Amino acid sequence: MATPRVSLEQWRALVAVVDGGSYSKAADALHKSQSSITYALQQLESDLGVKAFKIEGRKAVLTPTGHLLYRRARYLLDESAQLERSAQRLSAGWEAELRLAIEVVFPTWLLLACLDRFGQESPNTRIEVIESVIGHRADALLKGQADLAIFAGVPAGFSGEPLMRLRFILVAHPNHPLHKLKRKLSMRDLRSYRHLTVRETSPDRATASWMETVQRWTVSDLSTSIEAARSGYGFALLPEEKIRSELRAGTLKTLPVEGSERYAELYLVFADREHAGPGAQRLAEIIREMTATECTRHQKAGGTPKRRPLAKRAGRTSRQ
Repeated sequence: MATPRVSLEQWRALVAVVDGGSYSKAADALHKSQSSITYALQQLESDLGVKAFKIEGRKAVLTPTGHLLYRRARYLLDESAQLERSAQRLSAGWEAELRLAIEVVFPTWLLLACLDRFGQESPNTRIEVIESVIGHRADALLKGQADLAIFAGVPAGFSGEPLMRLRFILVAHPNHPLHKLKRKLSMRDLRSYRHLTVRETSPDRATASWMETVQRWTVSDLSTSIEAARSGYGFALLPEEKIRSELRAGTLKTLPVEGSERYAELYLVFADREHAGPGAQRLAEIIREMTATECTRHQKAGGTPKRRPLAKRAGRTSRQ
């Protein structure tokens, strides 16, 4: 790698002169003498063999080359400052990467909102999301694949706390034969029709159905089950939050089966709470706070948490 001929201080002087509008203001902004600013820019032009400024009257203005150098210098200085902030975060113990294992039934919009808020505070911490189906418990935690998890239960040997409660409802396409019965249904009515289920993620666990039917399709992705139900291929027990748009559009309709609702309690689980880093602790705090806010809001409104627009993202600052 070639050694740069121009130092960051010289680029900083160039940007300061342009931003300040004069050598004297640049000197004041950088707490240097005007002569040192002048020398830095003369040396920059000499080392690169270019002219960054030209004299018009009594004022130095940027040449076309100078405009290019100014734009690239601004970018270089921003990157340098960001690198220093990243180093400071790492030296303070903030993790460079966090891994979150999450049940696919957790509201996607809420997850993304939490990650976005964390990203505003620690933009250089990479996030990996590992999605799994209810029933997948300690695998990702035991294998060291996740720092945090949102599971429908706290695996033995791990520390967790209640996060939220999700409602599951039986649904089918409005033209499904079960809807055409036009009466209250029983579990016996369902047994003659195709049941759509989702396989649990962990290969060591068998997917246990909550009811016996003559026909069953088992898929490995929740979205496939939703699409199959929406297309009229069978009925399914699905998280209400995940099919809210289908219910509003009328492509899925709740089956009138008394006592068919199910609920899942989701928990926030640490892989190692005692030794969790500040990044993991802050992400957990954000998830806890935002989920509690949404749950309280939807309880007042009645129903499942609804998506709301995110705040404008202008003027982001780092918390660290």
